[in-house]
Amino acid sequence: MTLAVRPLHLLAFVAIMLVWGGNFVVAKIGLEYLPPILLVGLRFAIVAAVLVPFVKAPHGKFAGIAAISVVLGLLHFSLMFNGLTGLDASTAAISIQLQVPFAALLAAFAFGETLGWRRALGMAIAFAGVVIIAGEPRLQGAYLSLALVISAALVWAVANVLIKRLGEIDGTQINAYMALFAFPQLLAASALLEGGQWQAMADADWLVVGAVLVYQALVVVGLGYGMWYALLSRYDVNIAMPFTLLVPFFGVFSGVVFLGDVLTLGFVLGGLLTVLGVAIVTIRRPRVAGPTTERY
Repeated sequence: MTLAVRPLHLLAFVAIMLVWGGNFVVAKIGLEYLPPILLVGLRFAIVAAVLVPFVKAPHGKFAGIAAISVVLGLLHFSLMFNGLTGLDASTAAISIQLQVPFAALLAAFAFGETLGWRRALGMAIAFAGVVIIAGEPRLQGAYLSLALVISAALVWAVANVLIKRLGEIDGTQINAYMALFAFPQLLAASALLEGGQWQAMADADWLVVGAVLVYQALVVVGLGYGMWYALLSRYDVNIAMPFTLLVPFFGVFSGVVFLGDVLTLGFVLGGLLTVLGVAIVTIRRPRVAGPTTERY
């Protein structure tokens, strides 16, 4: 795989995965100060402010993007960040990878793609890995949080079916206008479902919160996905997609180094099985599983 990629582009691929993997730790830091839905709403508000003025409007596709903003922007990220509040970053970085097996399964139903025994085996291995992690003592009392992250993975797969049905569209357009439609929904949902927002913002260390929002909005979305789309214009998706397998490794590494996450034998075994299963599905990739919009 790497022999087909120029050295500078190889470094760019790895840097993108490092940015995406590190986002689990950054999000955990932000969640110490702000409620989860509010944090996501602010993230998307910044993304919209930065991207929309410079991205061509996707005329004729606004209704589809509005639907995606509900499924992906509101539901996926609300579930994921609420789940992340009760999980360590390492567990979240592994369990969210089930979005790829879910995407393969939904592609079989929505588009008639053949699963095949290899994809089916990969899906089984990936889910078995998460089951092993769920059996860890560290997960006692956090099963709801794990269920929220797994639900977020399923919702991401549903969103990708909607994206596939949009037809040809630039990924930057989706990210920009999905953020524009999503942030008012998220702020409204925060007002309805969360409490203490004003007090949280008053008490927050805005130097830290600002750094979190800048990282999530500008580095993860602006730089990370901007570089990703540029590389996808040069390389086939089958070359680019395997690099995404580095994300959970960087996520776990960041959690251990910066947050003190503990690696047990059961967690390592479950994590390796999950990544192996995702790798099998990724290599036998259904088209719908390509990351055309935000995943982390």
